Amino acid sequence: MRFVETLKNIWTIEELRKRILVTLLLVLVYRLGCYVVLPGISPEDLDAISKFTNKSGLMQLLDMFSGGAFSQASIFALGIMPYITASIVIQLLGMVLPSFQKMQREGESGRQKLNQYTRYLTVLILLLQGPAYLVNLHYQAAQAGADSTMGFWTVAYLTVILAAGSMFIMWLGERITDRGIGNGISFIILVGIIARLPGALFYEFTSRLPGSTGSQGGLVMFVVELILLFAVTVGAVLLVQGTRKVPVQYAKRIVGNRQYGGQRQYIPLKVNAAGVMPIIFAQAIMFIPITLAGFGQNENSNGFFSAFSDVNGFWYNFVYFILIVAFTYFYTAVTVRPTEMAENLKRNNGFIPGVKPGKKTADYLDSIMSRITLPGSIFLGIVAILPAFARFFGISQNFAQFFGGTSLLILVGVVLDTLQQIESHLMMHHYDGLMKNGKIKGRTTGSAY
Repeated sequence: MRFVETLKNIWTIEELRKRILVTLLLVLVYRLGCYVVLPGISPEDLDAISKFTNKSGLMQLLDMFSGGAFSQASIFALGIMPYITASIVIQLLGMVLPSFQKMQREGESGRQKLNQYTRYLTVLILLLQGPAYLVNLHYQAAQAGADSTMGFWTVAYLTVILAAGSMFIMWLGERITDRGIGNGISFIILVGIIARLPGALFYEFTSRLPGSTGSQGGLVMFVVELILLFAVTVGAVLLVQGTRKVPVQYAKRIVGNRQYGGQRQYIPLKVNAAGVMPIIFAQAIMFIPITLAGFGQNENSNGFFSAFSDVNGFWYNFVYFILIVAFTYFYTAVTVRPTEMAENLKRNNGFIPGVKPGKKTADYLDSIMSRITLPGSIFLGIVAILPAFARFFGISQNFAQFFGGTSLLILVGVVLDTLQQIESHLMMHHYDGLMKNGKIKGRTTGSAY
């Protein structure tokens, strides 16, 4: 009954209760918006989109990130990925342009400026993606024999609606971050993934029933898949929570009659300090080719666009893996700063045994982070491309997306991050946490979207 008691404690804390209710309300608004169809789109058009998304694994993945809004031709069809793409560009500019670096060092005011630039860039990306999505919608509807006519002004005002829908999602995410539980943008993605999970699980179960197409192995194979999925989930949790502890000794200080310091503590350096952000970053980049191709209009053509539209193909997964490794190092460099850690230790009379304070300590911490980030990034990349291997063993495309990959890591990372915030509220009000040891490690060291 410990779980029931914990739920009572959560409901007792007024602030936590309000945050949870606000989160649920905003999520409900988001889910309802996913079913609001664009003006002028007929059921025949939706059937054409549905037939198209069943043919392309990348389209299913894009549909998953939008919580099904993409295939529903919803006002939220473009989802939150344009905002994430814009955020990536702004962060990269922060590493190469002195003006952006200056804003990063200005604290809250600089962060607000960068957020504003991110919003402007998001609108620009949406104005490019909107017409591409609508042209593809018209093309696929025409292929299915539906009567779909879109003139210039129709495309223009529907693009405005799509852009406004994605910006509204971004606003919902920011409100969840400010007044709800967890990181809002990540939570929006989480909700979209969870919305697709029951259908994928049911489809896989029915496809394994005797007499069904692709029923090799029967229900025994379905049970084996669930066991393997559980094992991969445990591995993802260990990846998100794994740490390397660095011992720190604090020097003794005597002030008046009191003694300060003298004890040994540990700095927990995360094996995967970037959390799930490299996955989201890399996936946003991988969506660019199909956006340039008109959301799949040219997917049957040979060459570059066809290679990067096949989520089970070699080149797609190879580039995806390399991007994840690269973004893991990039995001770790952004969130974990050995120089600041070394300065904080020096100011507090702390030092790492056997290492001189200052630059030597910063170099030592940086070398440790480099060593533990490499295996962490490789394992992160392997887990991300597991769905492609799952397809080789006859697992359906819908269910394979949850067999590791983007879906699983985001689910694990965001859930742990949300549970950590609930845990902190419970401990602050002197209640028992969600776990017996009262410790749930979050998914990132620094801030995320």
